[in-house]
Amino acid sequence: MPVSRILQAEAWRELPKEWPTDSRSAIRTTLEQLNQKVVVLDDDPTGTQTVHGIPVLTDWDVNRLAEEIVNPLPGFFILTNSRSLPLSAACQLNREIGMNLTDAARLANRRFVVISRGDSTLRGHFPGEVDALVEALGFKPDALLLIPFFAEGGRFTCGDVHYVAEGDFLVPAGETEFALDPVFGYRASNLREWVQEKSYGRISAKDVDSVTLPDIRLGGPDHITHRLQELKKNSICIVNCLTHRDLETFTLGLLKAELSGKRFIYRTAASFVSVRSSVEPKPLLSPEETTLGKNGGLIIIGSYIPRTTAQLQILLETRNVEGLELDVAPAILSANRREEEVCRIALQATQFIQMGRDVVVYTSRTLWQAQSDMENLRLGGMISAALVDVVRSIGVRPRYLIAKGGITSSDIATKALNVRRAMVLGQVLPGVPVWKTGKESRYPGLTYVVFPGNVGEPDSLAKVVQLWGKENQG
Repeated sequence: MPVSRILQAEAWRELPKEWPTDSRSAIRTTLEQLNQKVVVLDDDPTGTQTVHGIPVLTDWDVNRLAEEIVNPLPGFFILTNSRSLPLSAACQLNREIGMNLTDAARLANRRFVVISRGDSTLRGHFPGEVDALVEALGFKPDALLLIPFFAEGGRFTCGDVHYVAEGDFLVPAGETEFALDPVFGYRASNLREWVQEKSYGRISAKDVDSVTLPDIRLGGPDHITHRLQELKKNSICIVNCLTHRDLETFTLGLLKAELSGKRFIYRTAASFVSVRSSVEPKPLLSPEETTLGKNGGLIIIGSYIPRTTAQLQILLETRNVEGLELDVAPAILSANRREEEVCRIALQATQFIQMGRDVVVYTSRTLWQAQSDMENLRLGGMISAALVDVVRSIGVRPRYLIAKGGITSSDIATKALNVRRAMVLGQVLPGVPVWKTGKESRYPGLTYVVFPGNVGEPDSLAKVVQLWGKENQG
């Protein structure tokens, strides 16, 4: 596949300079006037990668949601893990949550706004699950705003084309490894064309609007407000961003449009979540800010993308790290051998953790693909379930737990650790969130790292393990 990569410096050279005014103070003031709770439906746990001091829920009972809506914190996440589901199930899940949120807000007597947080590399059930959510919320938005910008992970949108940073270069998203996803693959990098592709032609590229970088950088918030007020009812609008200043300038204009009565639904990556919630950035977490146990740490790797595999290879070369390979085929995919393989891995992991050694349990690196999306999801579910069973069977509390990959980290949190509510402490690396598990979980107060499969440099995973290693902390 040809790669049309360009140097970042060249891509940005001819653009206008950023809007000169810092919008953050005005955003806070406008949010106070709006007085809305921000609710983020996260299709896997990695959307918490830009916030701190925000809770994550893994169930959506009406009474539980009502309690969270009246909580004084600016927002909360609902972990749907819908990326692991077939489209029909993802849509039904979003309908259920949308209806429960509406009922909960009525009980709490508080308005809310919903962000559908999706992958910054454009994988996921779009537009299907967003359409289902809107249907359940019971209103037709003035527009769906599509904002995949995620600076922390090197995802930028310019000229309506979405890019992924690789070193000093920008690569169109449709020419990256992420576009080859066996379930959520795509061809288009231009987001107008991507919307047409993902809607199977139901939405034409020519009907998709966009807010351009000149709109943001030359016109500023007031121009953005005017642009959004002019959008055709129930349309889709792309938002171009290269920097946090771009996103903040746009968001102030957006909030002013909402004050005037406009209502929007958002499909975004993680950067928008923190800006729309007015969560100020904080430094990366130090080991002293987390709760680390006395045993060895546990790292679970289910993601198969090349970036994760490269990180695994360097981690396996790290001193004091034991690698345990979970044999996917034939063992895990075989009804006769699955239990034996899970027990083998869990027993060895338990022994190493008790000895104070960090253990990485990883799936064998051959990616097994089927003939259909449904079958690929089923195979992925079987592999993730085996990792869950391994963690359940480990007989000792680890020093910390890192889960690599969105679906993997969701299943480990909800099915192996029984997390119902966790708090996001912050990030250990840019784009890598850290949770503190709730009192109801298997290991209350455990430091749990949700490490996205598509984030980080080759040595990023090893850096975290070395930072938190027992030998470095005494």
